[in-house]
Amino acid sequence: MAPEKLRSPAEITVVSHLDAPAEVVWEQVISPEGINDEMRPYLRMTLPPGVERLDPESIELGKPIGRSWILLLGLIPFDYDDVTLVRLDPGRGFLERSTMLSQRSWEHERTLEPRSGACQITDRVRWQPRLGLPGSPLRPAISWFFRHRHRRLRRRFGGKPQLPQPG
Repeated sequence: MAPEKLRSPAEITVVSHLDAPAEVVWEQVISPEGINDEMRPYLRMTLPPGVERLDPESIELGKPIGRSWILLLGLIPFDYDDVTLVRLDPGRGFLERSTMLSQRSWEHERTLEPRSGACQITDRVRWQPRLGLPGSPLRPAISWFFRHRHRRLRRRFGGKPQLPQPG
């Protein structure tokens, strides 16, 4: 296998229809409580000191906002995310491009699209591990975890999973 193939990033997309307006879902998904509710019971994530929620008034786009610790079972630090938001559209979504202890690059794009009093939420995640390792072996675990997050969102708001649309 070619060396560039070994180092290539991997990507997953998870899509759900939620039975709540995008504005209501947005308020949940930008708060520490909402973020951690999605991750429970497997993980918990801290927010950097001084950041109380993901909003344009408290975050300078394109600049690292600080380190978030990722806690296994909510207790055991096992990774961190040096969070950098490059896009933040209130009520519509965000694009995070960060580095982690375990990942040379981590990109999480979340979009919310209004749908007649409901919304479609899409998470696209792209990563490249450190040490020149391929990203594809992590695909099942990261895909499972984001499907778990969407199950938690559907439990809160109602809805159903969707297949990602091509293109």
